[in-house]
Amino acid sequence: MPLNRKFEITDAKGGAAFTVRVVTRSETSELVGIQEDGMLKVRLKASSAGDQAANEELVSLLAAELGVGANKIEIVAGAGARDKLVSVEGISTADVEARFGPASGA
Repeated sequence: MPLNRKFEITDAKGGAAFTVRVVTRSETSELVGIQEDGMLKVRLKASSAGDQAANEELVSLLAAELGVGANKIEIVAGAGARDKLVSVEGISTADVEARFGPASGA
C-alpha cells in the first residue's frame, strides 16, 4: 500500500536518515537517483529486496558511495521490504544530498 507523502532526507542523532526504494535482479548494483517522492532509488543484483543478502549489498553500496564504514549504516525500517529507511551515522543531510541529489549525477 503506497503512502501519499513525500520522503525527505532528515537529520538524525549523529547522522542522517533517508528512504531507499530497492529494485532487485539488476545486472549491476547502482544508485539510480532521487525519485519524485524523495526516495533514493537503488538497483541491486540480489534476487529479493527482503533477503539478508540484498540488505548487505545495499549497505555495502551506500557505504562505498558515501565514503563511510558499513558499520555506520543501519536499515532502521523495512529490512524485509523494498522500501527501507536507512540511517547513516557521522554524516550530515547536506553530505547525503550533495552525493545523491539531482546535481550529483546519481
